[in-house]
Formats: sequence, structure tokens, C-alpha cells
Amino acid sequence: MSKAIVLFMNDKEIQKNEQLVQLVNNSSADFSVQLVDNQVQVLVKEVQQRKKTKDKIRMLAGEIARELRNRKVKNAEIHEESLWNEFSPWSKDDVVTAFVEGWELGSYQFIKYKHNVEAFTTELSWEGTEFSSAIEAGKIRAKATMFARDLKNEIPSFLNPVTFPEILEDTFKDTAVNVTVLRQPEIEEREMNGILTVCRGSKHDPAFVELSYCGDETKPLVALVGKGVTFDTGGISLKDARDLSNMRMDMGGAAAVSGAMKLLADSGAKVNVVALIPIVENIPDNTSVLPGDVITYKNGLHVQVANTDYEGRLILADGIIRATELEAEYIFNISTLTGSIMMALGTEMAGAFGDEELTFAIKKIGEENGDFIWPMPLIDTYKEHFSSNYADFSNLPKSDMAGAIAGGLFLSNFIPEDHKWLHIDMAGVMESTERGYYGNSATGFGVRLLADFTEHVSE
Repeated sequence: MSKAIVLFMNDKEIQKNEQLVQLVNNSSADFSVQLVDNQVQVLVKEVQQRKKTKDKIRMLAGEIARELRNRKVKNAEIHEESLWNEFSPWSKDDVVTAFVEGWELGSYQFIKYKHNVEAFTTELSWEGTEFSSAIEAGKIRAKATMFARDLKNEIPSFLNPVTFPEILEDTFKDTAVNVTVLRQPEIEEREMNGILTVCRGSKHDPAFVELSYCGDETKPLVALVGKGVTFDTGGISLKDARDLSNMRMDMGGAAAVSGAMKLLADSGAKVNVVALIPIVENIPDNTSVLPGDVITYKNGLHVQVANTDYEGRLILADGIIRATELEAEYIFNISTLTGSIMMALGTEMAGAFGDEELTFAIKKIGEENGDFIWPMPLIDTYKEHFSSNYADFSNLPKSDMAGAIAGGLFLSNFIPEDHKWLHIDMAGVMESTERGYYGNSATGFGVRLLADFTEHVSE
């Protein structure tokens, strides 16, 4: 079909038409599709008041976009007046931006390795040019998230510590983002010993990437530290024999901060921000770090490597130390750090640890932009679980309980007392099943969260 009309219907309008009543009753989705005079009509049911959120707009748009794509509909036009009436609590610009963002994200496909599958997208059209800025804002937000999705969905033979920095250099070429790539000699010179230790078994040398963007030099420096383990076998402490394909997504934190930088730069945000990305591959080999070894960090702390599968915290520590060297006022690290956070919060939200005021602020931002967060505690008593007989502390807690909290506590050892810090554990939300604007692939979680939060603290 060449064209579709997307029409939001309230209950009274639906009840007037017996055919619509039957269509709606027979549809398990939030909308139904019918063919009228060789034209597709998408009839969207009235949204319950308690569900009238910006993310509901995005989820609806994504679901409709995917349905029309599957039906090979070339173009869709929004019946704008019905859309405004449905989501009247929000401004028209906010509604447009959210709808466009959800539509673009719902249209996303990663088909690079699918034989004889061609990309198809249903183009979305609006009447007039009144909302051109809002439409562009939605596209910018979606493109940044899709960039992070692409990074996470890539296979490890394509995306590794050698190629990842090259992709970032190419992405940010001719933009306001400055890219600095440190390879092994510079990493050794800067004594980033956590990175050097974790990568020892890989054939790929490690990298450390700094992405800096200054839209306003008067703003406080915000550091975004993202874990970039391009594949994690667990090292010598090998993971079990389950399907480890999604361990290519153990660089989800790195993807999140990269996408956040793209969003901030492309939108011309008035912020001062740097993304710090340690990039390694955690592989077993005769040169791999052995359990029991000790890492001496640049700040003088000694850490016993009791388990090589707890590697993310070891490289994040180097990123945090670098952030303190840059005198960042805010430090936000994000990573697929622990399976325990999934046991605590499931697959709908990530956990946030650290400064209490910032934790609740980022929760509110996540409720708005769809990257949902739940505040988690840091209980100092649990630090004793990291005790070591021959180092300052271990990377492996002695108790299996409160593993997500333990991960945050480990990283807190590297944070000076006068710094505002948040740790975000996104292990449970790195990938999704098909629903709303999500597909059966990487979510791109953290891009919008970090970008919006950076703007928030910069205000």
C-alpha cells in the first residue's frame, strides 16, 4: 500500500460506528488497522488517563511504525487534531517530538547479517512546517539512540578494541566533538593498569577514548564514564556454557556515553562534557591475568583480582581516575556491571547508586524519556565483603548477596569525597523483546538518560 492515515479515536467516536467497535474489540493492540477505499487507516484507541505519558506516545508510535513497515506501507500521515486531543496535557511540540522519536526507533532494524533482507521504512509526514523544529528534535534523539543500538548489535569480529575507536573517530568527524584515542603505549604511560590487566589475554591491544564537547565553557565539567568490554568470556574465570552471544553487548555503557555525546552535540546543547571510554576484550589465554594477581592503580590503591569475570569495575576505575584528573565536577559511570541488578529490578529499569539528590533527579528524568531508573542504596557495612589479606581490597565480594550494591561500593573507593557521583548499572536493560519502539535487539538504553541528565545538572 502507498499510504496510511493514523487517526486517534476516543471511545465516543468509536461507539458511533458498529464496524469500529468490532475492529477495536477484536484487536489486542492499542490500535487496529483497516482498509478503506484502498487506503490503510490506523485507528488508535483512546489512551487511559493514567497512561498519558510521553513514553506512551513513543511506544504507540513505535508499534504503529513497525506494523505499517511489515505491511509495506510507504507513507503515513498523522491526523494531527486527533493526536493533540488525545495527549492534551502535553504541549504540541512535546507530543510531536515524542511521536517522531518513537516512530524512528520503532522503524529501526539491524539487518546487516540477514541474507536477502532489505530495509523498509514507512515514512511519516505532517501537515505544514509549523513543527519542523520539534520533528527535527525527535529525529536527533532517535538517531543518537540508534547509533548506540548499532554499536551494541555489532558482532565482536567487527567491533573490538582496535575498530571501536575508529568508528567513533569516523562518527564524530566534522562535528563539535573532539576525539582523542589512546593506544597501549599511551595507556601504559598514564598507568591505566586496570585496563592493561584485563586485556592481557586478547590479541587486540586496549584503547582509551576521550570524547569532549563544550557547548558552553562556563558550565561545570560533566564526565560520562562508559564500560567498553567488546566481548566478555569471563577471562580465566570462564563463564558457563550457555549462549554467550549477548556478551558482545558488554560494551553497552560505552555505547550509551557515545550516543549521549552524539545527542548533545547534534542538538547544540549548552553543556561542558567529556566521555571516557576504556575499551578491552576479556579473553582467556596463556597471557591472561590470573586470579590472585594484584593491580596497582595510579592513585595508589591495590586491588586483588579474585575473579577475572568481575572485570568491568577494574577498567571503570581507570576511567574514574581520569575523570578526577580532569577535575570533573560530576562523574557518571554507566555499565552492564552485574547480573544482580537484573535479579533486583528485572528488565524494565536500571539501578542508580550514589549521590542521593542526583539519584532521585535522574529517576524523574528517566520517567520522562523512557530510560527508567530506580534508586538503589550504597551500604558502607558491605565494604567489608571486599576485604583482602594481601591487597587494599578485592574485586570479588565474599558474599553472593547484594551483588549490585557491591559493584557500586567497589567503584566508590575511587571517588574523592568532594565529587558528585552516580553509578548506573544497566545490565538488565541492555536488550529487549519486540514491543513499542523496541525490537528483538539492543535497546540503546542510557543515551537519552545521560544526555538529558547532563543538561539538567548544567542548568
